[in-house]
Amino acid sequence: MTDQPKSIHHLTVKDANGKDVDLSIYKGKVVLIVNVASKCGLTNSNYSELNQLYTKYKDQGLEILAFPCNQFGDEEPGSNEQILEFVCTRFKSEFPVFDKIEVNGEDTAPVYKFLKSGKWGIFGDDIQWNFAKFLVDKNGQPVGRYYPTTSPLTIERDVQKLLE
Repeated sequence: MTDQPKSIHHLTVKDANGKDVDLSIYKGKVVLIVNVASKCGLTNSNYSELNQLYTKYKDQGLEILAFPCNQFGDEEPGSNEQILEFVCTRFKSEFPVFDKIEVNGEDTAPVYKFLKSGKWGIFGDDIQWNFAKFLVDKNGQPVGRYYPTTSPLTIERDVQKLLE
């Protein structure tokens, strides 16, 4: 097994257009990472509230990284192009949407392997459903994990503390 990265800043991911994105560009920023889906019962409320958080805090150093995933109830079946169209047209989201990935199992994307390597809750490592959220500090360390049903606005206080 390869060495565990020391932070998310040591990882590279693909954006929705297939281009490499070095996550070191987020050094010094607070990052909220979310596995998203277009056809989930949690979609409307999560995208709406993520947009509110992003609008309010992006100029203070918050970034939201959305990773589409089709592992839960086949609720993100579209292509990256279809997902981008949905997110940008329906929700007018301005935060980046990345390549569709897997968050559980053998093919778990490296960024999620890193995020899940912490000591988290009663479910162990596995992501439970769409819209699980990880809050990452300015040094690229995961400091909070939130269940899919956790409203993005309820973690605003945690975001504020990290931005100080």
